[in-house]
Amino acid sequence: MTLLGSSGAALFKVFSIHKKSRFLLFGILVYGFGAWINIYLLQILPYTIVVPANALTFLWTLIIAKYVFGEHIAVVNVAGVICIGAGIWFLVQ
Repeated sequence: MTLLGSSGAALFKVFSIHKKSRFLLFGILVYGFGAWINIYLLQILPYTIVVPANALTFLWTLIIAKYVFGEHIAVVNVAGVICIGAGIWFLVQ
């Protein structure tokens, strides 16, 4: 679910650069499918697990920014994602 949200947002960025509607439409589909999965998971899992797990979006965003868009990732960004991952780990224990 979080990977789909991050991928959809990346497609929105690609659309903003290239102005080709196929990127916008595909981004809406991917982002929307991620939202649909999120709604489904909220039906079957505790709210205290599903909503904090959405923070994994930061991890996917960092990876996409680095490898798709060639953005510089600072050590502070990586440290923040590690803290988020640790927090999610504690929540699911």
